[in-house]
Amino acid sequence: MNDLLTRLFHFQPSLLVTLTHDALHIVLAVLILALGWWLSNRVGSMFARALARTHADPTLAPMLAAMGTWAVRVLVFIAALSEVGIATASVLAVLGAAGLAIGLALQGTLQNIAAGMMLLMLRPFRVGDVIEGSGAAAGIVREVGLFTTRIERGDGNAVFVPNSQIWSNPVINYSSGGTQRIEVEVGLAQRKDVDAAIGELKKLVADEPRVLGGATLAPIVTVADYPDDGGATLRIAAWVRTPDASLTSGDLHEHAQAALEQAGCPVAA
Repeated sequence: MNDLLTRLFHFQPSLLVTLTHDALHIVLAVLILALGWWLSNRVGSMFARALARTHADPTLAPMLAAMGTWAVRVLVFIAALSEVGIATASVLAVLGAAGLAIGLALQGTLQNIAAGMMLLMLRPFRVGDVIEGSGAAAGIVREVGLFTTRIERGDGNAVFVPNSQIWSNPVINYSSGGTQRIEVEVGLAQRKDVDAAIGELKKLVADEPRVLGGATLAPIVTVADYPDDGGATLRIAAWVRTPDASLTSGDLHEHAQAALEQAGCPVAA
């Protein structure tokens, strides 16, 4: 028993040094990951701001910023592995050997990346275009990302559609056919008239022959704002042919005010 205790006390200093050394490297690796993740977000933001200042294509800018962000994260991950004593060459060799399994496991993700690249190169649509595809892929394109495309639906909600779904299905681009969205705002004097006014404006828009219809291009009448001094601001969002846009906007505003006054819903001065 005394011999066992003697051996434990003999090895304790070296064991303590080893544990301290390993713990220090683990802490440094965690710090590298945390700092690198923060730095990657900063790099992505810098890329986005730089591209915005150069007036780069808004369809391409988000993906370039995302690629810069993930490039920094990969380098940080490799540095963290090196800090804890894992040879990066061995890791890359293992990843290369397991490439087939990883490819099968990430098949859907890789398809989304490849589809995103094809969407950027062939440009069947751009940011701001109105498209209609399969499922929920119908509305205004707001961003084409590395994995998904963000689309704003007619009700104002955002839907994130996998790039592979858009690429592998037919897509109608209404904007390339000369379609334009117009927005008309009308002020109400009293908030109690909001529901009745929305009903009247929906009837007005439905009877306007220049306003387009359909599931994707259906006009929408919503409340845009409730001013502090009372009343409400209603917004009509409708799709028309590009040649009709300038005249239809003014006509709708004039007809909307007249229709609300006739229905007993006074408009704001």
